[in-house]
Amino acid sequence: MFTLSELWSISERHGRYKLLKPWWEVFMDYLVLLMLMVSILAGTLLLSRDGVVCVPIQSLSSNYSSNFAMLSDFSTPDPSRPPKGRPTHLDFQQYVYISQVCYHEALPWFSRFLPYVTLLQSLLLLASGCFWFHFPLTSARIEHFLTILAKCCESPWTSRALSRTAKLDSILSQPLEEKQETSPQIPPASMSITRQSSLDSGTDSPLLVRTGSMSTTAPQPSPCPSTLSRCSTLSTLSLPEPAKHTPIVPEASRQGPTLDRSDGEQARALFERVRRFRAHCESSDIIYKVYTAQTLFKVLKIIVIVSYTAPLLSSISFSHICQPHSHALTGYRVFQCSHSLSSVLRKLMQAYIALVGFYGLLGTYTLFWIFHKSLRQYSFRNLQDVGFMLDAPDLSNDLAFLLHMTDQYDPLLAQRLSVFLSPVSETRLMEESIDRRWSATRLRSMITSDHQGRSMLQLVAVPRLPPALFTISQLEVLKLELIGDAKLTAQISNMTSLRELHLYHCSATVEPTALVVLQERLESLHLTFTQATDIPGWVYSLRGLQELHLTGRLASEGNVGRGWALCSLKHLRHLRVLTLQGMVQRIPGELSEIAGSLLRLEIHNEGTRLLVLTGLRRLVGLAELELQGCQLERLPSTLMALTGLRSLDLQHNSLRTLEELLGLQHLRRLSCLRLAHNCVLALPASIGVLRALELLDLAHNQLQNLPPALFTLHRLRRLLLAGNLLEELPAEVGALTFLQELDLSGNRLEILPKVLFTNCVELRTLNVANNSLGSLHPGVGFLRHLSQLNVQGNNLEELPVEIECCLGLRGGGLLVESWLLHTLPGHIMDFLQQARSSSYASSDANSHPDSDSFPAFSTAQWSFLSAVESQI
Repeated sequence: MFTLSELWSISERHGRYKLLKPWWEVFMDYLVLLMLMVSILAGTLLLSRDGVVCVPIQSLSSNYSSNFAMLSDFSTPDPSRPPKGRPTHLDFQQYVYISQVCYHEALPWFSRFLPYVTLLQSLLLLASGCFWFHFPLTSARIEHFLTILAKCCESPWTSRALSRTAKLDSILSQPLEEKQETSPQIPPASMSITRQSSLDSGTDSPLLVRTGSMSTTAPQPSPCPSTLSRCSTLSTLSLPEPAKHTPIVPEASRQGPTLDRSDGEQARALFERVRRFRAHCESSDIIYKVYTAQTLFKVLKIIVIVSYTAPLLSSISFSHICQPHSHALTGYRVFQCSHSLSSVLRKLMQAYIALVGFYGLLGTYTLFWIFHKSLRQYSFRNLQDVGFMLDAPDLSNDLAFLLHMTDQYDPLLAQRLSVFLSPVSETRLMEESIDRRWSATRLRSMITSDHQGRSMLQLVAVPRLPPALFTISQLEVLKLELIGDAKLTAQISNMTSLRELHLYHCSATVEPTALVVLQERLESLHLTFTQATDIPGWVYSLRGLQELHLTGRLASEGNVGRGWALCSLKHLRHLRVLTLQGMVQRIPGELSEIAGSLLRLEIHNEGTRLLVLTGLRRLVGLAELELQGCQLERLPSTLMALTGLRSLDLQHNSLRTLEELLGLQHLRRLSCLRLAHNCVLALPASIGVLRALELLDLAHNQLQNLPPALFTLHRLRRLLLAGNLLEELPAEVGALTFLQELDLSGNRLEILPKVLFTNCVELRTLNVANNSLGSLHPGVGFLRHLSQLNVQGNNLEELPVEIECCLGLRGGGLLVESWLLHTLPGHIMDFLQQARSSSYASSDANSHPDSDSFPAFSTAQWSFLSAVESQI
């Protein structure tokens, strides 16, 4: 037995399938029901009342002698007796027997079984009519499509999107109507009623709400909207200027229903669901093929039914001659039988054939419709009704066929589905979602400070830039990462403090008005990309830019060794710092266009060999040069042309010899030389020609000894020799009286010379960790300014008590094994563990040079110094 809930679910499911049934399918279903009724009625009559009545036919040759007397009696009728029929001498049981035998022998089979055959035929047509709804390969797709369609009709976003589209079409069509028509306008009330009825007829989905005054004051669109009007939904940017007398209410101030957070999330999920279902359905056309095969089967079935049923109707007769083999039982050989239901049965079968013929005509029309129209292609641009999302993409295969079927039921269903196929509609939804989620209050709460104390905001993987971002006027640094549509609008003019912009794999577009603002205010730009073609063209027009940092593949694909994929830099006339981090095979000649302003050039080549460096000769005004990871094996000879160079960084290369240092004697301003992380075996005596050196970094090389010429650099303040193979520190180190930082960690030193402690009294940082020192010289007490001392990883057995004189080591300045601290007297150990006073810490911090950015000059200071020196 079926429960009531199961029957209800079956009827509800069949009710959903009606959306995919065009008018001819509905007629065909009713025709099948009529066929079933006719077949059931005929079958019921046969079961309840069917039968034949048989009487014997008198034969002269048979029973002549026995019946002669009776015949003579009939010849002389007696008027005194009532008339009687012909006596047959058969009783009732014999009549019943003869009627049963003659029913099966004399009556044709189609008179007995035709109603049952037609019933089976009708059931077969009924099953074939809904076969595509239950076929395993199509039923799941159809169920999914109907579910999505129901969600699209119920979503609040559908009404909002269609209402907005209708308003835009009305606004665009108004100027065209004013030029073409001079007749008085239709009253607003009638237009609103007509528009609403045309949009909402034929569906049980929510009505499209016409909110605000726009629904009553907007003029009615023309019956045949122009191409401009139909394409206006593609982008709101392409809308022409409305007439001055047309009141355009800003989007934010319009009165209307707003989506809450749950509705917005459901709409976004529905967009993704529609996108995946579209990709799944457009991959095959199984539904189209099954429906075509089903229709073709029904037409062929109708042809077969008519071909064998129509000829049989003429054989259904009232009287039949029966000759049963029952002469011995009844005494008669021939019987006359009458079929009482023959006339009723003939009329019912005629009605059945008429219904079948009508059914066949509808099936033929269906086949014509299938093969005449391209049902595997669907385009929303062919629709003429205003309010459709005409920017929705064209569909194909099963999804197109399903929409063609729903159009036969109600075209408004495709209109509601087009909302979730439209890129513009999805963009609008994301805009509203971003406006709601990324408010100005939330953005201000995300502002942090960078290492320079500037206000910074970082946005990662948002669909687009929230409009509230452009209202934050105090923001100085903006970092955008993984944003697909980072559009900088004219509202960026409100960000008066913005000076630095970071774009990490963002396809940023800039409006012309916003570009003017960036050209005036933006000072630093950081770009991270995959290919140089991803760099926006507007970058090369930022004439006020001072720092440009590019990270990505800069070399062109097909010209290895000479490739340069950037555009001209001639408009960047104020560029001071240029950083190139990527695979560069040559110093680009385009840098000569900014040679007059460029002060700092950084190239981080990530292990790619830098082959051609001749482009450096033109950068005569360069003050800082950094070439890291370029696989350089010798010092480039082009460095001699950079007479104004102050800082040279060649770390992380493959330098083995420094014989070319003699050629750098013309660089009289060179004060910083970094050669760490190379393969230098020996330091030549020509190092002494660099008289202006204040920082020398030779860490992580393979030096075994130091030449005496090194200690003739009396201006040297920082000497970094960590990670080498030094076994002895020469006594000449005492000549470096201005030395403030000495790093000897990771070597093989066993003893430190006494003059290091007696002469280098300006030392603030001394790192001798991971050596083989057996003792620390008591002269350490002479280093009054020492604030950092690292002696970890040595062979020390005790610490000298003179360390008490180093006041700067108090509060963590001494790095040593904990057990060595216990070799000191208790009062000294307590002294070293005390917190450092704030006044001493501040003075020490100010006096300590920055180890990462020496010399620490800003771009403005560099330009000022360059101008002064050029005058001198």
